[in-house]
Amino acid sequence: MSVQQTFDAWAEAGRERGMEKRHWHTAKHALARMPVEPGDRVLDLGCGSGYALRALRETRTTGLSVGLDGSPEMARSAQEYTDDDLVQFLEGDFHHLPLDTDSVDHVWSMEALYYSPSPVRVVEELRRILRPGGTFFCAVNFFEESQHTHRWQEKLDVEMTLLSRSDYRETFADGGLHVAEQDTIPDEETEIPPEEEFPTDRWETREAMLDRYRTWGTLLTVGVAP
Repeated sequence: MSVQQTFDAWAEAGRERGMEKRHWHTAKHALARMPVEPGDRVLDLGCGSGYALRALRETRTTGLSVGLDGSPEMARSAQEYTDDDLVQFLEGDFHHLPLDTDSVDHVWSMEALYYSPSPVRVVEELRRILRPGGTFFCAVNFFEESQHTHRWQEKLDVEMTLLSRSDYRETFADGGLHVAEQDTIPDEETEIPPEEEFPTDRWETREAMLDRYRTWGTLLTVGVAP
C-alpha cells in the first residue's frame, strides 16, 4: 500500500483527529517557538487534520497559508474543519511543491518528512519556496535515538526513512538550510501508568514507555533559509 493509500484510509476512518490529539502534546510547544508575525504566509507540509494552521491563525493571525498533504482525503478532511478563507488545503507532492519561489515565510511539518524516500530533495524544495530568513520547523517522533518508535515501520505497509539527530542536521544542510537549533521536546501529557500495571497491551515495561515519551518525545530541527 502506498503512503497516499494508507493516509486516505486513515482519513476515511476518521483517524486524523486522534493523530491531532496525540501530536498536540508536543506540537504546541514547537509552534510557540515559530517566529511568525501577523500576515506571514505559512506552509504546513503533511497537514493531516490541519490543526497547526488553525492554531497559528488563532494565535498569530497569519496570512494566506497552505496545508499540503500527499493524501487527497486528508486534505479534504482538513478543509472541512475550517471556513477561514485565508487557509486552504491541497493534495500535493512534497518533492514538487505547487508554490512559487520565495513565496512562503515559514514551514511547519510534523511526522511527515520521514515518509519521503529523499528528504534532501524535500528540503531543497522548501529552500526554493522560502523567503530569505524564513524557517522550517520539522518535528518527528520517529527517529534513530527514539528506539521504541522503530516498531512503527513493522506496523505500516509503507517505507519510512529512519534518520538520527545528526542525519537531520546533515539533511537540512545538504538541502540548503542553516540549522538554527535542534532539541527534543518531552511528551509530559501522555499518561504513564504505575509500575504495577505493566506489562500493558503496548508496553512491556514502564521504563520503555518513559523512554519513549519523557526522554525522547519529539525531535525538533529548525532550519533557516539564507
